[in-house]
Amino acid sequence: MADHADLLFELGTEELPPTALRRLSDALTAEFTSGLEKANLGHGTVRPFATPRRLGLLVERCALQQPDQEIERRGPALQAAFDTEGKPTRAAEGFARSCGVQVHDLARLKSDKGEWLMYHLQQQGQPASALLPEIAESALNRLPIPKRMRWGDREALFVRPVHWLLFLHGEQVVPCTLLGAEAGRSTRGHRFHHPDPIIVESPAKYEDLLLNKGRVIAHFDTRQVKIEQQVKSSAEALGGRAEIDPALLDEVTALVEWPVPISAGFEERFLEVPHEALILTMKKNQKYFHLLDPEGRLVNHFITIANIDSPRPEVIKEGNERVVRPRLSDAMFFWEQDGKHRLESYVDALKSVVFQQKLGSMYEKSERVARLAGYIARAIGGDPELARRAGMLSRCDLMTAMVQEFPDMQGVMGRHQAERDGESAELAQAMEEFYMPRFSGDRLPESRTGIATSLAEKIDTLVGIFGIGQKPTGDKDPFALRRTALGALRILWEHQLPLELGPLLQRAAEALADRLNPEWEVGEVRIFLMERLRGLYQERGVGANLFRAVAEVEPPSIIDFDRRIEAVAAFHSLPEAEALAAANKRIRNILRKAGVGIPAKVEPGLFQEDEERDLYQTLQALEQAIEPLLEVSDYASTLQALAELKDPIDAFFDRVLVMADDPLVQGNRLALLNGLYQLFRKVADVSHLQ
Repeated sequence: MADHADLLFELGTEELPPTALRRLSDALTAEFTSGLEKANLGHGTVRPFATPRRLGLLVERCALQQPDQEIERRGPALQAAFDTEGKPTRAAEGFARSCGVQVHDLARLKSDKGEWLMYHLQQQGQPASALLPEIAESALNRLPIPKRMRWGDREALFVRPVHWLLFLHGEQVVPCTLLGAEAGRSTRGHRFHHPDPIIVESPAKYEDLLLNKGRVIAHFDTRQVKIEQQVKSSAEALGGRAEIDPALLDEVTALVEWPVPISAGFEERFLEVPHEALILTMKKNQKYFHLLDPEGRLVNHFITIANIDSPRPEVIKEGNERVVRPRLSDAMFFWEQDGKHRLESYVDALKSVVFQQKLGSMYEKSERVARLAGYIARAIGGDPELARRAGMLSRCDLMTAMVQEFPDMQGVMGRHQAERDGESAELAQAMEEFYMPRFSGDRLPESRTGIATSLAEKIDTLVGIFGIGQKPTGDKDPFALRRTALGALRILWEHQLPLELGPLLQRAAEALADRLNPEWEVGEVRIFLMERLRGLYQERGVGANLFRAVAEVEPPSIIDFDRRIEAVAAFHSLPEAEALAAANKRIRNILRKAGVGIPAKVEPGLFQEDEERDLYQTLQALEQAIEPLLEVSDYASTLQALAELKDPIDAFFDRVLVMADDPLVQGNRLALLNGLYQLFRKVADVSHLQ
């Protein structure tokens, strides 16, 4: 008799939220699999199913019963289990009672650490049919559903009303009721093509039955691949190329069970509108896939995916064209209306828009950003005047009708409007780059003006929000300061900008001086930035110790920080590195214990041992040798030169007593060690490599 069989679970519902379907399916698979493993029910491959009307999974070769288990429980030690007369104590009797036996039925466990009472139990494994309902219920309860609903007069709660439950283990139904639905062996096909129940005799037949009889492609990824192929082939038939957004593809896959591509179009006159607005309304509002010509320009065709194989697809085509036309007409109207005004005409309107109550209006923020952008542009070789103008115009597109209707067009509309106004190409580009990067992994601004305005905006926001006491706490970050900080760091790092972080933050704080809490320190923002920078380096494989070694010396700029990281990483691979790191750690601890009062200058006349003279002379020579290297930030060569200190340091610690009885000699030796420690700190605190 087989000891395993395929397991099939399917929950049938009203249409599930499309943007959450994949997440719900992944969570159900993970939680159900975890439940099987906790119950010690062995199994093979798990295949998930997810469509708008169902969540399910097929578990191959799932055990029909738990294996038998031998349970051992250790009780009290013998000395606590029996009194001096050998009679059981309350501890022994309580343990026996909890095991359901008498004290004399308990075994004894003896080891070199002592002897205890022990209870052995051979527990027979339960049948899977008794365990699976609870496993399924627990998995459903743990799904990431922020708000559950109740339907009809039932007490059950789920993301959508539940209509059926298919639950088979082999050819047997797993008897249970979940979310108000009683388990059975029937599923349902496509809502229109096959609305009647479909009997499933065994789990292995489920997917083919739904496909061939029910007109449902149950596997999410299979359906998604088919949709992608349909869109691409339809686009090629029209002489275009489909630009497929993965998020849109996910959403469309979650909206249909039987995908059928429909090619449609719109009037060419709408192509006069900025293409980003047309694409946005097609993707976001209508879930259409737009097409590009061989040169990458938008064409007046789109592909929609229907959820029905209609005998008259032209009706669906006409319906989609009819629905999208008013939206495109709105976009054209907004574009034409906005063309009657120049971008700079909206500057005064920003005075009526509040950025943050304590930090003033958008107009005031734009003024601050403009000044800071001019300062940054000058430092990075850009045009300060152009950066200041870009800073003042950067938020003006927020007042346009286009952005008020399509908020995702901010920045993009600014670029198009600036071009229409006849502004310079770099300023127009900066209008869009001002918002970059918008999210993790997004592209960075490229023009000097765009870099200056984007960085100025982020630094002003960080300093302002921190300065009024609204920094992020826990998982609460209403002003998205973590994302803002990462964006600023990426700009500084990836563009290798020679901007010193301290003066940059201080300049932003000075512009906000009358608005910030008087006791606040700008150093808080630096610490926050360093925490985010540590995360960026961790993603690139840089260890915490290496990062801390550099962070301890507070490099002036991010580019300088990066050079030191590279140098310390190279130093770490040297054969002398481990010993020198250990020596620096020892020196750091000695200096901390010594406290204040260490002489500022070493007096060679106080040397008593050859080893301290040798170390001093080596230090003097190396200090002169590395000075020109430090001037050009050649940190790698600096640390390589300092590696020569290994032997003199080893000899010093082998033969010289630092804490000598003579306070003058002791102070002189501490000064020597401090000079050595500070010499390394000109690059990094390598003691943290230990």
